Amino acid sequence: MRAIWRGHIQFSLVTIPVRIYNAIDSSETISFNLLSKDGHNPVGYEKKDKVTGKTLKNEDIVKGYQYEPGQFVIIEDEDFTKVKLKSEKVIEIQGFVNAAEVPATLFEAPYYIGPDGDVAAKTYGLLSETLKQSSMLGVGKVVLRDREVPLLLAPYDKGIVMYRLRYPHEVRDINEVPMLGQVKADKDQLKLAKTLVDSMTVRFADIEMKDHYNEALKEIIDAKVAGREVVMVAEEAPEVVDIMTALKASIDAAKKKPMEKAKGETAKKEKAEKEQKKTSRRKAS
Repeated sequence: MRAIWRGHIQFSLVTIPVRIYNAIDSSETISFNLLSKDGHNPVGYEKKDKVTGKTLKNEDIVKGYQYEPGQFVIIEDEDFTKVKLKSEKVIEIQGFVNAAEVPATLFEAPYYIGPDGDVAAKTYGLLSETLKQSSMLGVGKVVLRDREVPLLLAPYDKGIVMYRLRYPHEVRDINEVPMLGQVKADKDQLKLAKTLVDSMTVRFADIEMKDHYNEALKEIIDAKVAGREVVMVAEEAPEVVDIMTALKASIDAAKKKPMEKAKGETAKKEKAEKEQKKTSRRKAS
């Protein structure tokens, strides 16, 4: 695994040399190339002047900030070099907070953090275990890809995971969503809904986290490469029924699943026992 950043975690007078690694495997993402319809030739990306239509080279392009409609101030490369922040090489921890205090809307992307060298490993391990036992998260900031971003440090398995966060001002107010003021819960419906939730409560590890769309897309691609045609069956839209009827039927269905699972496991066990008896008889004869 290749590091994308190298620096230090710093809180108070404690400094830990670390490296940051991408936690997301982008190789699992299916990407496509743009081709011409006739000839299937690669389509290039051309940078053009929107007024004159002239094709531009990289050296002909500058960065401009629009401070008024049609009015731009040009920012040169040397202007960016003037913005030197401490957090370019330091993950500065500003404090430790309870996880429940951080809104889920702020989480953007996970990264793994590892110790940079044998000397750092011991201090890194100490921070990881401290976070784990205290159930607290470190809040700080770092510069990634020329932008200072807020972050969270959390214990994860044997190490530390860093979550890049959005700034609170970047997240829209949920109260701007239409019709939220009309949302109400009926007492009897709420009671049934809670019963349904209780009957469907499972461990997160038991939930299937699988990208079925990606698998189906790969199947189509493989079939086309092999010259075969794949016929996909479209799923019908679910029928909308009365909420009380739907809740009661869902609760009944949820109660049946453990029974069916238990019956299936019993049948498997009985079958295995029969096979074992047959094997024992053959060996005895």
